[in-house]
Amino acid sequence: MTLTQLAGDFYGLEMALSEHEKEFLANLRSYLENDVKPHVNRLWEAAEFPQSIVAGLADCGVMGMAFPETRPFETSAVFRGWVALELARIDASVATYVGVNNGLAMGSIGELGSPEQRAEWLPPLSNGHMVGCFGLTEPLSGSDSAQGLRTTAERRGDEWVLNGEKRWIGNGTWCDVCVVWAKDLADNKVKGFIVPTSTPGYSAERIEGKISLRIVQNAHITLTNVVVPESNRLPGANSFADTAKVLRLTRAEVAWAAVGVAVGAYEAARTYALEREQFGVPIARHQLVQHHLVTALGLITSALTMVRELSAMQDRGTMGDEHAALAKAVTTINMREAVAHCREALGGNGIVLEYDVARFFADAEALYSYEGTREMNTLIVGRAVTGHAAFV
Repeated sequence: MTLTQLAGDFYGLEMALSEHEKEFLANLRSYLENDVKPHVNRLWEAAEFPQSIVAGLADCGVMGMAFPETRPFETSAVFRGWVALELARIDASVATYVGVNNGLAMGSIGELGSPEQRAEWLPPLSNGHMVGCFGLTEPLSGSDSAQGLRTTAERRGDEWVLNGEKRWIGNGTWCDVCVVWAKDLADNKVKGFIVPTSTPGYSAERIEGKISLRIVQNAHITLTNVVVPESNRLPGANSFADTAKVLRLTRAEVAWAAVGVAVGAYEAARTYALEREQFGVPIARHQLVQHHLVTALGLITSALTMVRELSAMQDRGTMGDEHAALAKAVTTINMREAVAHCREALGGNGIVLEYDVARFFADAEALYSYEGTREMNTLIVGRAVTGHAAFV
């Protein structure tokens, strides 16, 4: 199958991938266009996640590509970024589902787990037999998770007892396993635990009334005397610095997903402008409509070149927290502005799901905030460039 150049990839950057990678993306794009895209507006309105696509995405080889136990072929961070973009240009919720399962849940086990844990959990999480989530954010702790975590872990012999609450946990209402982050009462250090969601004392309630990422099932999780064995504690997770290792890896792909959302909105707006007629001609002939499209394309192109270089740094082993933070902040700012131009290009139809742009416009707000707000990422970069920490 041949990979065609995306309208939103104006410089043809995707064409620099290897033939194997382009074939992979072409197959994924075909599946997403034919089996997922026709349903996303209905699912967004109904706030339902299509669990039927889990097996399809696994068959496409999307799940678990970053790990030796599961990946179908050697992959680079740049290629994984293009996968995140492809997913997000169809639907941000689908990209979020994959990012949570792959980058956060599997990433925690893959980066911080024991060989036995990796062998037990990574294969089923990669083939669709299991779905994972990542329990870090709490009702009263988001940006201050490094210090403000309230969920506790108490060791009792060969077991740990977990108590607390988690909020905004993607996949949390229907997943099979949750990586829970909690403070050890003995040393006050943050530790990670693999918690099957069937464990007594674990409960998840769906968060209702969202105006963004409605397809993603976000949960408010309550942990009441949840008992897990010592064998389910991640041995490589002994402080929040270890948690940050996982977040650093995923933040780059969130930046790629932000570009994908903007690309999806741009493609929908461009198609609309070519088909919609006013004053006897397609609105694409009007100067102000072209202004909106070109402005959005410029924002996309600058962000796309940024994330490609960020992932190239990751492949070289030179990417730091500050580099990922800058990309996440800038790409989501660009995304927010780009989707606004796309929405405006459609006039009144820009707020109707039928034309897709409204969904991208709403979903952009969630990506703008999750995986580190613009303010927090700004402070991370500010500390790196000045040598002074301005955190409160």
